[in-house]
Amino acid sequence: MSLRIGDPAPNFSADTTEGKINFHEWIGDGWAILFSHPKDFTPVCTTELGYVAKLKPEFDKRNCKAIGLSIDSVEDHMRWLGDIEETQGTAVNYPMIGDTDLEVAKLYDMIHPNASGEAKERTAVDNATIRSVFIIGPDKKVKLTITYPMSTGRNFDEVLRVLDSCQLTAQHKVATPVNWKQGEDVIIVPAVSNEQAKEQYPDGWKEPKPYLRIVPQPK
Repeated sequence: MSLRIGDPAPNFSADTTEGKINFHEWIGDGWAILFSHPKDFTPVCTTELGYVAKLKPEFDKRNCKAIGLSIDSVEDHMRWLGDIEETQGTAVNYPMIGDTDLEVAKLYDMIHPNASGEAKERTAVDNATIRSVFIIGPDKKVKLTITYPMSTGRNFDEVLRVLDSCQLTAQHKVATPVNWKQGEDVIIVPAVSNEQAKEQYPDGWKEPKPYLRIVPQPK
């Protein structure tokens, strides 16, 4: 089963470093970022987990929770968390899912559905495709998917930028142009008619083309 933007995010129950969770219940009425790792004690992932912990105040401002996943046991995760705090200078402040049976990896189409074997026997290369980021909305639908190679650290500043864009779209029916940053102009989505746009933007908008209506970012 392939998982695409707009699809329902599969629900699951799993053991984590903060206890057993039901994923949809854990998300609640906010947003969530799920990001996965092929193996514990891997160098690139260590740096990523530390950086996401540093971003927690930014996620909190956006009513968004982060949760990690790695193809090892919760017990191994707990040992890894000590290394992350020591080397990255920040304690991990969000749950890490133990996925030793590959159940969640398969649910989220990150690995071949017939993959098998004990987590301890599988290498990071065996699990190389389990390097994805998902943004999930309050409606429990997938808003973003990105998969990175193992050798490339993820850009979580970009993930935060996409989260801001998705939230603007959900709240104000606007889209964000190329390389958009917070505070810059946005685009009225085509689904909003000019009549509807006049109600929301009484001061009007710039319109270089009928399909390109540019307005200041809504507050």
